[in-house]
Amino acid sequence: MPRALAIETSGSTGSLALVDGGVVVAEDQFPHGLRHAAEIVNRIDSLCRGVQWKPGDLAHLYVSIGPGSFTGLRIGVTLAKTLAFATGAKLVAVPSVQVLARNAPPGWQNAVIVLDAKRDQVFTARFVNRDGQPVEAEPAHLDSLAEMLARSPRPVHLIGEGIPFHERFIAQAGPGVMLTAPELWQARASAVAEIGARLASVGQFESPDRLAPLYVRRPEAEEKLEERTRQEL
Repeated sequence: MPRALAIETSGSTGSLALVDGGVVVAEDQFPHGLRHAAEIVNRIDSLCRGVQWKPGDLAHLYVSIGPGSFTGLRIGVTLAKTLAFATGAKLVAVPSVQVLARNAPPGWQNAVIVLDAKRDQVFTARFVNRDGQPVEAEPAHLDSLAEMLARSPRPVHLIGEGIPFHERFIAQAGPGVMLTAPELWQARASAVAEIGARLASVGQFESPDRLAPLYVRRPEAEEKLEERTRQEL
């Protein structure tokens, strides 16, 4: 299997992973305070030097595309596109909800991703356990957690950094709703690598020209500007 870099910047904590032969050989985690792709490039360079790789050794790039942090996604996707243009590596877009679903605990049956979208809304998706693997029952979309939980079979595990912002809806959802441990709420580059390698094996590559973050909805600033413009007309 080709050498690859996995990039995860969708949440409050970002991470990188180098993959060789389907095995993660190096991993790095960093705070979401990074504001420019150039800062992550230095971390990638350090990881590659640690395993004696050159940029040209990367054949694949796996990037988490969202939904999630607008700033983080923009940085991660921009970086992946730039590296693809510079190195010729093939790009694979990995939905962030699928990455988070890999954090479901042993024995889980149903899982709902919970990412805060403000205004009592969540970026969410629902998964079912099929032979130990998460299978998407509802793709990433904007919803209320109350409505999402009303549709979900029980028992259901909740995963994601939006959980603390929607506790009142969780309390009202009745029995069978279980919170995962906080350390499972963050997406991991190693999971991006796992999914990316599977997608690459069936030829699901993206053109650098067309790769874009999966925001699900426009940034809040754009929505507010549109509303203000509408009111002024």
